[in-house]
Amino acid sequence: MRTDLNIIQQWIHPTSRILDLGCGDGELLQTLGKTKGVWGYGLEIDADKITSCVARGVNVIEADLDEGLNQFSDNSFDTVVMTQALQAMRYPHLVLGEMLRVGKQCVVTFPNFGNWRARSYLLSRGRMPVTRQLTFQWYDTPNIHFCTVKDFEALCTEKRIRILHREFVAERLPDKYMKGIWPNMFSDTAIYHLSK
Repeated sequence: MRTDLNIIQQWIHPTSRILDLGCGDGELLQTLGKTKGVWGYGLEIDADKITSCVARGVNVIEADLDEGLNQFSDNSFDTVVMTQALQAMRYPHLVLGEMLRVGKQCVVTFPNFGNWRARSYLLSRGRMPVTRQLTFQWYDTPNIHFCTVKDFEALCTEKRIRILHREFVAERLPDKYMKGIWPNMFSDTAIYHLSK
């Protein structure tokens, strides 16, 4: 399981109701169901990933997240999760608002485009970064909003969103040891636990 998914699990209460946006193959929901007895749905647009969810026994609904979450009423879930997809949304700030409308809390993860490797790549080569974390070329990337840790926290302040917890992931050296000191420069992935 990805590191960010392992960290998210610590913020999910047992037997809670979860909505996983862009749930992929359903690994997180399946694991949370087994280990914490959570109940919930995944929303996914990719047909192959929906098939994987069904094979795992995960409740999944085909949905385009850019069209909103109108099918869900206010506070219908304890936690709404979105991993590695916020940067691919047409209007990330509106999606965050919807997440906090249908859920009491939300958890988001995203690649930190402020990482020094991405900065160095752009500075030295003059081209959009292609790194272990950012594997796509500029013309085929699903990422349409390049967000840093600082950008995201500024958005939370502007929207009066409370940050309950934050964690930063970095696998390589020196990033692994420096991410806690300077997360905007050294983290590969940012993970935020939020509420209204």
